[in-house]
Amino acid sequence: MAEKEFKSLKEFYPYYLTEHINTTSRVLHFIGTGLVALAFITGFLFHDWRFFLAMPVVGYGFAWVGHYFFEKNKPATFKYPGYSLVSDFILFYDLLTGKQRFVVKK
Repeated sequence: MAEKEFKSLKEFYPYYLTEHINTTSRVLHFIGTGLVALAFITGFLFHDWRFFLAMPVVGYGFAWVGHYFFEKNKPATFKYPGYSLVSDFILFYDLLTGKQRFVVKK
C-alpha cells in the first residue's frame, strides 16, 4: 500500500501525533524543542554562532532517541522535513499549554 502524501500542515499534524504517542518520546521531543529555542535565543543574544550549530544536533538528537528507542518508528523528518519541523514546535506549544498531554490515552 502506498504511503499517504500530505498536501498541508493541517492534514499532516494528525498523522504526526499518531507517530508520537509514547510518553518518554513526547518528553524527549519537548526537551529537545525547548533546548532548540533556548539555543536560538542564546546564540542571538550573545552573538555566538556555536549555539546555532548546536540547534539541529540537540533538537534531532532528543527526538530521534525518542523515535528509535521508544516509539520504534522512523521519524517523519526524513519524508516530510518541513511539516515535521513545524509540527515539533506545534506539539511543544500544545504540550506547554495543555492542549496535548504527555501521556496519551489509548
